Amino acid sequence: MNISLNWLKQYIALTESPEELDQLLTGCGLEVEEIERIDPVPGGLRGVVIGEVLTCERFTVKEKQLSLTTVDIGEETPSTIVCGAPNVAAGQKVLVATVGTTIYPTGGEPFTIAKRKVYGHPSEGMICAEDELGLGHGHDGIMILTTALPNGTPAAQYLKLEPDHRIVIGLTPNRADAASHIGVARDLKALLGRDIKIPSVDGFHSENNQHPITVTVENTEACPRFCGVTIDGVKVGESPDWLKERLTAIGLRPINNVVDITNFICHETGQPMHAYDWHELAGQQIVVKTLPAGTKFVTLDGVERTLSDQDLMICDAEKPVGIAGVFGGQSSGIKETTTRVFLEVAYFSADWVRKTAMRHALKTDASFRFERGTDPNFKLYTLKRAALLIQEIAGGKVTSEVTDTHPAQFKPAQVEMTYRNIDRLIGQKLDRARIERILTDLDIKVWNGTEEGFTASIPPYRVDVTREADVIEEILRIFGLNNIGLSDNLSTDYLAKFPEPSKDRERIPFKISQLLAGAGYQEIFTNSLTKPSYAESVKDSLPGENVEILNKLSEDLGVMRQSMLFSGLEALAYNVNRRQRDLKFFEFGKTYHKISGKYVEKSHLALYLTGNAAGETWQQKSRAASFHDLVSGVNRIFRKLGIEEYDVQDVESGDVWAYGLAYVVKKQVVARIGLVRPDLTKRSDLKQPVYYADLDWPVLMNLYTAEVTFREIPKFPEVRRDLSLVLNKTVSFKQVQEIASKYEKNLLRQINVFDVYEGANLGEGKKSYSVSFILQDYTQTLTDAQIDKVMNKLILGFEKELEAVIRK
Repeated sequence: MNISLNWLKQYIALTESPEELDQLLTGCGLEVEEIERIDPVPGGLRGVVIGEVLTCERFTVKEKQLSLTTVDIGEETPSTIVCGAPNVAAGQKVLVATVGTTIYPTGGEPFTIAKRKVYGHPSEGMICAEDELGLGHGHDGIMILTTALPNGTPAAQYLKLEPDHRIVIGLTPNRADAASHIGVARDLKALLGRDIKIPSVDGFHSENNQHPITVTVENTEACPRFCGVTIDGVKVGESPDWLKERLTAIGLRPINNVVDITNFICHETGQPMHAYDWHELAGQQIVVKTLPAGTKFVTLDGVERTLSDQDLMICDAEKPVGIAGVFGGQSSGIKETTTRVFLEVAYFSADWVRKTAMRHALKTDASFRFERGTDPNFKLYTLKRAALLIQEIAGGKVTSEVTDTHPAQFKPAQVEMTYRNIDRLIGQKLDRARIERILTDLDIKVWNGTEEGFTASIPPYRVDVTREADVIEEILRIFGLNNIGLSDNLSTDYLAKFPEPSKDRERIPFKISQLLAGAGYQEIFTNSLTKPSYAESVKDSLPGENVEILNKLSEDLGVMRQSMLFSGLEALAYNVNRRQRDLKFFEFGKTYHKISGKYVEKSHLALYLTGNAAGETWQQKSRAASFHDLVSGVNRIFRKLGIEEYDVQDVESGDVWAYGLAYVVKKQVVARIGLVRPDLTKRSDLKQPVYYADLDWPVLMNLYTAEVTFREIPKFPEVRRDLSLVLNKTVSFKQVQEIASKYEKNLLRQINVFDVYEGANLGEGKKSYSVSFILQDYTQTLTDAQIDKVMNKLILGFEKELEAVIRK
């Protein structure tokens, strides 16, 4: 939600800086996410000051008339400026862009003023015309001022161009009361102890009842109150500058004066409203009702929508004209030819509006507020305020009585409060007068007070305050959480019994992210909602059932994901379709499962690899990513986590991989990696191979150790010996490793295959591994006798257990 600081000041006197307001609002529960400065003209005229021309000497260069001036801009020495304007003269007050200032000309590119020489004369600034400062289109000459302000005064001060600040508030769903400028002012009133000023509507009156609209509410559950009035003689046109500035400051686009006023009122009071072209309402009737399922309706954005029989509609005598609380219709909207307007402000059920907005995937300023709950007692004020603004800006007069289907006031809720519970939940005894003052400032009336407690009368617009605990929360957020001291029970000795969590362990995801980023991976965040068909394609490898969304936005977002794979494939496909084919992604995320009737969340670290692992350069050709590149990335993660002892097995059949490996620690699978099945990549329109790793993050965190054992670099050299082994094709390299480790445990440091050969000369069903062995003793230099002894043991083991033939 966006709030304009200048607009907010219309309701409450504020001297605090935007940064101070940030602290105040965030502390009371209206979290400020961003503050953005908004200048009335580009650059805000920063660096532009009032100057006085002291001297002016004319000179001619190439038939061009110029002036060499000295200008007092409030500094110790005057500035020398060459000016080409014909109307510059000594004694004038002018606007000067000083050296280093960036100016934004009307219709031109911005540029920065530099100290330079112009035809041999030094020039230290620029005397500006209107269009050169972005203030208009005039270029007849420089701006000549009439002012007694001292030289050096900022131009923005002279022109009264006060900058605004857009305050972005992350409004929580329970704070519907604060979804407006007046709503935020209410909280500041309680925080600062200052009065707020609500614009008066005493001037509202009806001239006659010549153009009434008959209102019938058939569904009073969905629409408990509906108010309206007609204004005749309206002239639709452009809004005045002040109104356009208010709307643009909060990110809204001005449309026309009538529509702009309804938007202004919505953000001023938090009360959405709608304006209809009176002549487009058939039979001069409004009927609030539901329509048969399948009815077609075209909204203001020109989209035809299919209605549900649970969509509350605003209709005239013949047709629907608006979706109640969500979006108006195209046919009855305000046009340039509109002269008679029917203004509507209503109180719609939050449940009905929320379901309709979700059903049609429509999120508007109106639905945002109605979904959270609006003030049923503020409707008539809002209607009169809007009518007065329309009369002021667009002309016309009120030509109907005010329609109100529920003229009685909605009663405030009554909550019984005890001081004992207030003290207990806050954790500190507050002054009773302070409690009453806080609640009174929040429009919560305190009455029926005793020594033990009181009754709190809650205004209807506070839809979130219904219980004693809610009222106590109101007291606490205004008093300030930071003002609550620690209880005597929370002594230092008591807190010492609960050690802080390991900081290193909490930072591990960040460390792994840094590791992967250093290896060329990019982090992604994907949607947890996904297509049911994805899980169906690999259901044999998934635990449990899908977690279905009861109120779906669409069928494509109908379930929570059971696998990290498919959302990752969508991200890969999105990039590949935009000619970004060489991709290395990683994501920390969760999968969701329904197992034996219980809902289960599982955390994962997923890696995705596709395209080329190395780009083409003058030194080398491009190289396609391979399974071993992914293995390397996973091995790095294991080393970073301090996990050294693990087994590697082939992945189970029927999973998402065409082939791959499973990492096993203590008989528990902690990671699966491999090539994704081609039929699954095709579902995401990917035509290139994708390598995917799925790591069980909670298990890896349990295996993580922060302990690092350092060992002195060996002083004695390592020795390499090579063997060429002719083996059966069924023998894997893992078996070679296991046999080597079995027959030599002390001196064998590393084993590696550097060549694989298959040929007819080896015999049918045979292959050859060229294997290197690294031997090293940390205590002495190995002798030839020791090396030969180790190699003979290895040869014996390979011949005995693998039926290997040693090639010479």
